[in-house]
Amino acid sequence: MSNTAGQVIRCKAAVAWEAGKPLVIEEVEVAPPQKMEVRLKILFASLCHTDVYFWEAKGQTPLFPRIFGHEAGGIVESVGEGVTDLQPGDHVLPMFTGECKECSHCKSEESNMCDLLRINTDRGAMLHDGQTRFYKNGQPIYHFLGTSTFSEYTVVHVGCVAKINPAAPLDKVCVLSCGISTGLGATLNVAKPKKGSTVAIFGLGAVGLAAAEGARISGASRIIGVDLNAGRFNDAKKFGVTEFVNPKDYDKPVQQVIAEMTGGGVDRSVECTGNVNAMISAFECVHDGWGVAVLVGVPNKDDAFKTHPVNLLNERTLKGTFFGNYKPRSDIPGVVEKYMNKELELEKFITHEVPFSEINKAFDYMLRGESLRCIIRMEG
Repeated sequence: MSNTAGQVIRCKAAVAWEAGKPLVIEEVEVAPPQKMEVRLKILFASLCHTDVYFWEAKGQTPLFPRIFGHEAGGIVESVGEGVTDLQPGDHVLPMFTGECKECSHCKSEESNMCDLLRINTDRGAMLHDGQTRFYKNGQPIYHFLGTSTFSEYTVVHVGCVAKINPAAPLDKVCVLSCGISTGLGATLNVAKPKKGSTVAIFGLGAVGLAAAEGARISGASRIIGVDLNAGRFNDAKKFGVTEFVNPKDYDKPVQQVIAEMTGGGVDRSVECTGNVNAMISAFECVHDGWGVAVLVGVPNKDDAFKTHPVNLLNERTLKGTFFGNYKPRSDIPGVVEKYMNKELELEKFITHEVPFSEINKAFDYMLRGESLRCIIRMEG
């Protein structure tokens, strides 16, 4: 065990004191890990749109002060009671969703939606005792997604930590903690395009480009990118996208445009916007007889998906996915190996890098739509 094991650690964290206000670098106290918890030293974090969404306090119960962050790479500093499969010094990726390995979902080969550790955006404390592990002058500071990686040290449930190859560069593979794996897995694990097939990707943000990367890895012959922002089209070529459709350029539904481009529809589509009309288009643009559409984007709570049942009767398949159907502890180490084996390219997702002291710049880049992923160096 490290010489800080069992002790409170004082370190820097970026605290969100209120919604939409710049994060403040504060010295906080991080309590030792309790039963089935580990304390991590975070070396690199990256900013995901989900952090920004909840920082802006859109669409959920606001909880402040809070330490955001859920894409990161780090090293185990110490472990709590009952933790047997991690030890100090292990290289890890903390995860916003978990794998207890005991529930019916974890025991199923088909599911990654753990009963115990599935994503919970409202919870601001640890499962073990309902308390936070972060304090500032005696005031509790709430956790986010069970990870809170915008801190030099954080405490995470052991089921939300993936142990990875120590040779993997944490400043690259940290982006696999959330968005990139979500898009990649939606294609590789759920859509499963065959070599030579046609794939449409709706939404060319980081998740959509990761879905395109999955289609590229699969050997798709045509990858059609659909986005309302034509400025995204050029960059998307790096991710294997071969053709572009901007729905604003047509006076007919985009599903009709795609069907005409492809002789009846694409073999697979992946929807990464969360817009319910894009979801309907993504489903209706796949070929009858064998087409599969996969929904990734999170809709608004009042949305309803409407399509004519004949579209299903004509042998189109509609699927949904959560985190690309990857089990966090069992599967993500293998995704890291895909990067190590040069099957998967991560560098092209990383558009910016800032030191921890300038973390608010990462938010600015994302709010302006300039970044895919901005790496935050915790030291320096």
